[in-house]
Amino acid sequence: MTQPIFLVGPMGAGKSTIGKLLAAQLGLPFADSDKVLEDRTGADIPWIFDVEGEAGFRRRESEVLAELCNGETQVVATGGGIVLMPENRTLLKGQGFVVYLRASLDQLVERTSKNSNRPLLQVEDPRAKLAEILQQREAFYAEVADLVCDTDHCTPKQAAQMVADRLQGEDVG
Repeated sequence: MTQPIFLVGPMGAGKSTIGKLLAAQLGLPFADSDKVLEDRTGADIPWIFDVEGEAGFRRRESEVLAELCNGETQVVATGGGIVLMPENRTLLKGQGFVVYLRASLDQLVERTSKNSNRPLLQVEDPRAKLAEILQQREAFYAEVADLVCDTDHCTPKQAAQMVADRLQGEDVG
């Protein structure tokens, strides 16, 4: 394997958690694009949203993705909205192997309900917002995916194992 492995999917799908486990299992470095963005800017994502709006955040997110498409073989957990920009979808498809971590709306609601670090869910009806986000992004996740992994009925460790097994059976590189 000689290219990055990008994990895409909605918030709550398990990209960061599964990504860390997958990287450890494959003996690869791990990067979380949201964490890289926060480290580079010295500000957390909710603050960036407050000050620059979603458009400013998306611009910064695209810059970080371009940096992470440096050819290094690593596992990269991306932000849930990374697929919204056409240029990001092009980068993901052209620069790495993309795994779409898919989860049901019920699972996403449950997994995100205790995390206040999600600016898009700071609304009166987070479930409705998640449903809207899924409807808006589902086709984009599928478009860029080389592999789809359903995460509803498995632990993060099981999901990481499933992805690792599939990667080892694929011609990734």
